[in-house]
Amino acid sequence: MGKLMALGAAVVALASPAQFLQSRQQPGGGYAEANGTAYPQLTAWAVLGLRAQGADVGNALAYLVAHESELAAPTDLALVALAEAALGRDPATLLARLPTGPTQVNVAIWSILAHRQAGRPARAVDVRYLLRSQAPNGGFSWARGGRPDSNDTSAAIQALRAAGVKGKPIARALAFLRTFANRDGGFELQHGRGSDAPSTAWAIQAFVAAGARLPPAAFRYLASLARPDGSYRYSRAYAATPVWVTAQVLPAVARKPFPLSPR
Repeated sequence: MGKLMALGAAVVALASPAQFLQSRQQPGGGYAEANGTAYPQLTAWAVLGLRAQGADVGNALAYLVAHESELAAPTDLALVALAEAALGRDPATLLARLPTGPTQVNVAIWSILAHRQAGRPARAVDVRYLLRSQAPNGGFSWARGGRPDSNDTSAAIQALRAAGVKGKPIARALAFLRTFANRDGGFELQHGRGSDAPSTAWAIQAFVAAGARLPPAAFRYLASLARPDGSYRYSRAYAATPVWVTAQVLPAVARKPFPLSPR
């Protein structure tokens, strides 16, 4: 009986992923890795992960708004705009700072996601740029001419679906994405690198966004990376940047692609 009670207490003591992220919020509202300092991009990822789980984000929105002036890269502007919009704020000032036309594939992706999360139509210039950036093998890279990878392909699928694109571009991208699935159930960033949690999470979100059959083994792979403190390992070999990794995993385990559904 004593052993059973001890086991039960240990199970109860295990933290949830949302609780782990919440424990990393700093007094000012930002989120930080252990022994690190808060910054807007990581805070935005934490917000998206917690928002996907329906969990409280504390004063993160005030932190993001207060630190908008620190953002310069278009992808950072769009990421924070996505997070602010997911919390119910109109990120008009951030969207206005995006370039009038995409300069890279990932800029087009994140611009589409940010606009759609804010309840605005995807800009036609971004959608055209993204469609014309699809490689012959069906994948997408972060920039034209780059080597397509699973993460950018997954993000592109979500952006295109958010923009209302269906048919061949999505089917080709999904076929390419499936080539990154490994026997352990996970997905890898590039062929030969081995499975990792963020790549697997991005792939799950892409399948959900496309309305495609979800790979059950992918969820089992993510579950194998869960740690007692509620965080997720980056892979079975590494446990780096747990706040960032856990934030990226949570939308996938909740089966919610970007943009997140309204509250």
